[in-house]
Amino acid sequence: MSGKGRRKAMSLTGARWLGAGLVLMMLVGCAGQQVVEPNPDDPWEGFNRRVFAFNEALDRAILKPLAQGYDFVTPQPAQTGVGNFFSNLGEIRTVLNSLLQGKPGNAGISAGRFVINSTVGIGGLLDFATPMGINAREEDFGQTLAVWGAGEGPYVVLPFFGPSTVRDAAGLPVDIYSYPLTYVEDDQVRYGLTALRVIDARAAFFEQEELIRGDRYSFLRDAYLQRRRFEVNDGKLGEDPFADDEFDFDDDAFAE
Repeated sequence: MSGKGRRKAMSLTGARWLGAGLVLMMLVGCAGQQVVEPNPDDPWEGFNRRVFAFNEALDRAILKPLAQGYDFVTPQPAQTGVGNFFSNLGEIRTVLNSLLQGKPGNAGISAGRFVINSTVGIGGLLDFATPMGINAREEDFGQTLAVWGAGEGPYVVLPFFGPSTVRDAAGLPVDIYSYPLTYVEDDQVRYGLTALRVIDARAAFFEQEELIRGDRYSFLRDAYLQRRRFEVNDGKLGEDPFADDEFDFDDDAFAE
């Protein structure tokens, strides 16, 4: 074969290999597209990831540094007291939503916690109710909507507020207006306490944050949905141990 013939044969062979490579790449691409399916819980993932990126940037620039400074200068007992204070205020929300859900027993226990911790616990800074065995399930209006039959809806990431679902987002205004800080008339005090609450909550997240593995967005989404479904089901998988919701308040606990 002449040199010209060999070059022509080699050119045809190279063209065949190039064509085969392109076909293979197209097949691999199609296969990849078929494997990657949208998460049924997260049909708005593209939008949610953009909001998530915004929240993450805000956290890195402002909230996390503030929380790190707060964690550095504030002794752990003081942080515990701050957390107890804001948690105690949340008992009002639990009482309201427990009544709306037809759970008077849980409402009574939560009210008892609020009275004990607000008085003996010095305004809620100390949690005396928990060591006494007086424990209530936390309830919010998102859980109330679930009891009333509202569907969970798609997962959604809210600006500033973070992970949620359509149902929980719908309940957010009621949760805000059922939290006592909303009614503090002095703007400086209200804003200051709200900022302290957010920073304290962010600092408390540091230890949990170390458990995050892989894609941060997916990890936080799955963790949020799992926790919320657990809360909506009152922390049970089978028969409800509180089905009759009897108010069982042990007076002997005060004698100890």
